[in-house]
Amino acid sequence: MKAKHEKNLSLLKTARGQIDGLIRMVEDDRYCVDISNQILATIAILKKVNTEVLTEHLQLCVRESFDSDEDKDEKIREIQTIIKKLSS
Repeated sequence: MKAKHEKNLSLLKTARGQIDGLIRMVEDDRYCVDISNQILATIAILKKVNTEVLTEHLQLCVRESFDSDEDKDEKIREIQTIIKKLSS
């Protein structure tokens, strides 16, 4: 899973760079559509990382809780809360 961690970290750093670029674009009073396109590109990266993180959580943490005596209902509630946030 270390490879996924490094990939996600790299994507997050890319998103951070894009946000820095967005700040400069706004400060430079760049064209609104260009700014919007850059915002959408950043959102796409963040969505991708979020999907990877949640997938890994399901495959590791949730599966582990079902294999042990951990509170399975709590893990299910956590996922339900995230699903509600994603649906908003």
